[in-house]
Amino acid sequence: MKPLLNAMCFVFAGSFAVAVDAASRDTYPDKPIRIITSEPGGGVDFAARLMAPALTGTLGQQVIVENRGGAGGAIAADRVARASPDGYTLLLYGSPIWLAPFLRDKVTYDPVKDFAPITLTTRSPTVLVVNPSVAAHSVKELVALAKAKPGAINIAVGGSGTASHLATELFKATAGVNMVVVPYKGSGPVITALLGGEVLMTFSNAAAIAPHVKSGKLRALAVTSAQPSPLVPDLPTVAASGLPGYESTSIYGVLAPAKTPTPIIMRLNLELVRFLMQPDVKQKFLNSGVETVGNTPREFAAAIKSDMNKLGKIIKDAGIREQ
Repeated sequence: MKPLLNAMCFVFAGSFAVAVDAASRDTYPDKPIRIITSEPGGGVDFAARLMAPALTGTLGQQVIVENRGGAGGAIAADRVARASPDGYTLLLYGSPIWLAPFLRDKVTYDPVKDFAPITLTTRSPTVLVVNPSVAAHSVKELVALAKAKPGAINIAVGGSGTASHLATELFKATAGVNMVVVPYKGSGPVITALLGGEVLMTFSNAAAIAPHVKSGKLRALAVTSAQPSPLVPDLPTVAASGLPGYESTSIYGVLAPAKTPTPIIMRLNLELVRFLMQPDVKQKFLNSGVETVGNTPREFAAAIKSDMNKLGKIIKDAGIREQ
């Protein structure tokens, strides 16, 4: 009798879980949804404000963007990690969230255990660009020059632990070269220094350096993505032009608190991917300097883990700490 009772309890529990999931799917959403993201005006905020009205239309509830900048995304991440796992509080952010444990001593959330990935939304490679005075017109020539003159080439980065800094350290490690890293406070001062010849090279956002490359004031050598990028269709990849295996791309996506019901995750994934695949949406993002992606929750989770494994090692080996 006892085994039968246990079996009946198991069946009941399973049926109850299915019923709860079905109810979540059928009633969600029935109130406004918040997308918590970075400070106003940045690229991630831009993405959130493109997504919000589109989701409002397809989900039938208002989607509100809430800016929680500061601490490299830790404030926004902590808020979402502690939120109720009901699909009404979402996080739109990128690698600073899951790289934070490598860059600082105290992080109040676990970037893997505390979140449920929904979809990778966008990715942003950087462009390897040099001052025209550098006697290199390809990555292969640049690496040869750096090896011939160790420490003679200085490279600007837009702050400790930034995308340009990580791309730089990965380049140095992959190529086995000695370059002097010069930190600046933001991408603007980096480009000014590069134009003025204070530094010889940098890894920069494609949109930021495009006018200077077009005018001939700077020379673009390659893009850091694994495949050629529609952002700079005429440029080869770093990997294909002299440094096999190199890839450095910032990725961004939407996450929910851990334990958010699967039907809700899949509903949000469906609507977000559908939005990201629209041709006019793709073009708007390209104009802002990023590529749209759109993938499954499992693929997004794998991308996060891969990012943590590769860049976590680079951060540790280079002794990078967030300032």
